[in-house]
Amino acid sequence: MDVHKTVFLQVKYRLQVAISHYFLIKNKKMKKKLQHSALIATLAIFGLSNDVIAQKIAGGTAHSLSLCNDGTVRAWGRNSDGQLGNGSNGAGNYLQGQVSSLTGVTAVAAGGYQSLALKNDGTVRAWGKNSDGQLGNGNNTNSNVPVQVGTLTGVTGIAGGRYHSIALKNDGTVWAWGGNYDGQLGNGTLVNSNVPIQVNSITGIISIAGGKDQSIALKNDGTVWAWGRNDDGQLGNGTYTGSKVPLQVNSLTGVIAIAAGDYHCLALKNDGTVWTFGRNNYGQLGNGTNTKSNVPVQISGINSITAIAGGGFLSLALKSDGTVRAWGDNFNGQLGIGTNANSNVPAQVNSLTGVIAIEGGDYHSLALKSDGTAQVFGRNDDGQLGSGTTTNSNIPVLVNGLCSNSTGVEENLKTNIFSVYPNPSNDFITIENKNGKLISPYVIINCLGQQIVTGKLTSEKTTLDISGLQEGIYLIQIGEAKKKSFKLIKK
Repeated sequence: MDVHKTVFLQVKYRLQVAISHYFLIKNKKMKKKLQHSALIATLAIFGLSNDVIAQKIAGGTAHSLSLCNDGTVRAWGRNSDGQLGNGSNGAGNYLQGQVSSLTGVTAVAAGGYQSLALKNDGTVRAWGKNSDGQLGNGNNTNSNVPVQVGTLTGVTGIAGGRYHSIALKNDGTVWAWGGNYDGQLGNGTLVNSNVPIQVNSITGIISIAGGKDQSIALKNDGTVWAWGRNDDGQLGNGTYTGSKVPLQVNSLTGVIAIAAGDYHCLALKNDGTVWTFGRNNYGQLGNGTNTKSNVPVQISGINSITAIAGGGFLSLALKSDGTVRAWGDNFNGQLGIGTNANSNVPAQVNSLTGVIAIEGGDYHSLALKSDGTAQVFGRNDDGQLGSGTTTNSNIPVLVNGLCSNSTGVEENLKTNIFSVYPNPSNDFITIENKNGKLISPYVIINCLGQQIVTGKLTSEKTTLDISGLQEGIYLIQIGEAKKKSFKLIKK
């Protein structure tokens, strides 16, 4: 079955379950949680899922990746092990360059010194360092061009750890390869593997993430499972003992997204709150202390979060208004707050708006904007910021000459002839049709996938009264066969 069709059906099923439960439950608080879960599913169906969007950019130890609209991949930064995939080794690129002979890509991911790409046929390509078998091609030789990962098929998600790699298949199983000295492959051994092996005893997985020596997975019931190194409590199970097989993270339910840093992990719950666990020497848990925790702790002071990301010793969160919060290690300016001081509480990234996806490298951070541009901040000694220099930046800088980015939003309309503003809004929105001769239908969809407002654009500007809508997030779709989708926030 086509990978995208499989993902669609999985998400559609989750949405149907949430809707059926919604009408059987009378508790308002529980209904609100189910609404949020259904919203995430709805966003995924229309190509706005946080997981889908987040895989369009990636950051490794000192290199960065971007997925272009044409299915090709660009890379920049360090190239010591061939992680840029351009057929060369050694000198890095200060500006983005195309990865060799790679097309039809739908997602990218980066490990420490390796890069990964998911193709539209459900197979995976990898390139870069391979000392521990993290390329998964049956040998331990580095490659400066993409090679196919074993015989993996039906893959819907990919993630990179420092020295290992992970894949999620469309049957809900997880596969891993590479370094396994702390059990991060999850197969009950400490033996490295240069081909993919199945992670023990977990199914129904919908999302994966890799840290330095740990792995983490989100199940379709909202629980989180982790395995590998645990000396800082990064498995979140109340102990500091590592595990060679997946163990459930303590008391964490209703989770809709996960992320991992080097020795810490993050979870986003369906109420928009963020929970963290693991090492905290730089404040990367964001709870106002520098004390590690082997159980999840809630980050105070932030809400309405729609996406999370982990870097080496830092954490990132994307708010529903398109702004970004960051906390943890900031020695190289990777928090983007205009200083180089660490922060153990979330701080707003300077002058960064309209963001739809975030990613963390070891010492740099990346943000993808709704206009398809990318901004990066932090360490830049290998050109990983893509700004054409090797100068660090503690504020976001534009990636120079970036290809037309895939934003995950419907992009069949190549010209941006529609716009919706103000957004967020309290009472009225305007839909602007820059081609006044074109008559286009529009529909507003709520968090249960129901069409609650329909109409047609018949002039250059159409004003809609949305004062009757409840507060929350909606979708506006404009067009017929080729639809343009917008996320609408009603305050």
